[in-house]
Amino acid sequence: MFHLPFPLRDANAGSGSKELGNLPEWDLSDLYSGEDAPELAHDLDWLETECAAFAADYEGKLAELDAAALLTCVQRNEKISAIAGRIMSFAGLRYYQLTIDAGRAKFMSDCQEKITNFTTPLVFFTLELNRIEDDALTARFAENADLARYAPVFRRIRAMKPYQLSDELEKFLHDLGVVGDAWERLFDETIAGLTFDIDGEELNIEGTLNLLTEQDRSKREAAAHELARVFGENIKTFARVHNTAAKEKEVIDRWRKMPSAQTGRHLSNDVEPEVVEALREAVVAAYPKLSHRYYELKRKWLGLDRMQVWDRNAPLPMEDTRTIPWAQAERMVMEAYEAFDPRMGEIAAPFFSKGWIDAAVKPGKAPGAFAHPTVTEVHPYVMLNYLGKPRDVMTLAHELGHGVHQVLAAGQGEMLSSTPLTLAETASVFGEMLTFRKMLEKAETQEQRKVLLAGKVEDMINTVVRQIAFYDFECKLHAARRQGELTPENIGDLWMSVQGESLGPAFDFMEGYESFWAYIPHFVHSPFYVYAYAFGDGLVNALYSVYAEGAEGFEEKYFDMLKAGGSKHHKELLAPFGLDASDPKFWDKGLSMISDMIDELEAMEG
Repeated sequence: MFHLPFPLRDANAGSGSKELGNLPEWDLSDLYSGEDAPELAHDLDWLETECAAFAADYEGKLAELDAAALLTCVQRNEKISAIAGRIMSFAGLRYYQLTIDAGRAKFMSDCQEKITNFTTPLVFFTLELNRIEDDALTARFAENADLARYAPVFRRIRAMKPYQLSDELEKFLHDLGVVGDAWERLFDETIAGLTFDIDGEELNIEGTLNLLTEQDRSKREAAAHELARVFGENIKTFARVHNTAAKEKEVIDRWRKMPSAQTGRHLSNDVEPEVVEALREAVVAAYPKLSHRYYELKRKWLGLDRMQVWDRNAPLPMEDTRTIPWAQAERMVMEAYEAFDPRMGEIAAPFFSKGWIDAAVKPGKAPGAFAHPTVTEVHPYVMLNYLGKPRDVMTLAHELGHGVHQVLAAGQGEMLSSTPLTLAETASVFGEMLTFRKMLEKAETQEQRKVLLAGKVEDMINTVVRQIAFYDFECKLHAARRQGELTPENIGDLWMSVQGESLGPAFDFMEGYESFWAYIPHFVHSPFYVYAYAFGDGLVNALYSVYAEGAEGFEEKYFDMLKAGGSKHHKELLAPFGLDASDPKFWDKGLSMISDMIDELEAMEG
């Protein structure tokens, strides 16, 4: 019931090295001082007792509660969420710092199991809530303003009402969740255990993927072939994991009578299917003027007749290869944040000084980057694998944006603070855009400007085009799995069907590339998560264009938007800016920003 979000590797995050200065590490003592902290033991005991007491006090009685009693019930449920969230945040963050430590893995697993057992009796809460008549609930909101504040939570819970099963089946599924988690763990452990041999050097997956961004083309090519070889050797395991996860989802969706494999994700994202479809159609229609056009430019810059897949993330010949020390990265991001609004700088500052960031690349540390909100009464923690590349500065700006958002939204309390995925990327992508514009402003030569623009376009293509291609692949995968078991070749064919279309005619695809779906964690951990990246990028591009046009009072509206957390629907949040995500033209506004940057790059060629 209470999962620490898997640290989803942000689309453009890098990984590990030197000359970087003093890199900060987490101080997790704001959560607990250690595994054996008396406060932790106390919280686990409290949780066990309170979950049992909550069930005894309320099961079978929710419909009879008056407004004041229902408010007390909701607040008690919120406190349970906060304590469980605190425990799982501590266990999870310690694990991500050192995933190869068996003790930390066991501690996290034991905490998860205890909390699942303690909270199983609470499954009745949402089920009974959904059985209360709409009119009766509305009347209670009218009676009590404090209860009415939770209306958005009730609305989201009740969105599941048509797909709810019997109480007994819901408890069964809650308990069975641990088994689904085991397949995710198998995937994680398999990926973490892969070794790649590059010129006699043994590397893990992070190190090997990192070679795809090397200046030396022969190293990129060697890495691509080695990735294909190792994925190929393990492809049966990956196919088994995907088949099982997709089948499990299909069975649950069928029992719930969900109209599509994507429905559950759209509901949890609080977004209408037609809005996602409008985004998807706008991006697919824009492939020729975005990725196809950009990669044709890149082909010329690299001096190639044809692009190969190992050239997709190649650095540009004129690229800046300098290493940016941590202190300079901090200054660059803080300057951009403070220039937008001094308050943003004030919120960001403690991340650097109080042990809220873990930046160094270390053996056994989880890959990628994330910001974890923990619980509203503590503060977020940011994880990076900082290498000192210009792109790593962008990753810092991105994750710090998440952190600022999470701090501002914490005022909403445990149940209302977390934003759906589609809006969760807003502050991160906006923070990245502010930092990028500040770096662009400081570019001293046309060449530096070109490198920055090309890097930003490339990141946006990775975030928008690539993630929508991923979404299309998942849609095809789940549809095909409904017809029967899929062989690795079947899955490879689906993967290739979206790759050519999204990357465009500049590319050739090597043999073995058909297995590159195997390592993407989102497909296993969070089906259909990937469109949230494109949603967030498109939304921020539209938002930034309003800011760039000098809209009056933008900063104040922006802070209000972040403070709202999950208390408002995307329509309400965007209305003050004159934007509406259900309007297909909205997505074109965001995509045209990318297209304009490619126009500028093309003009530089002239």
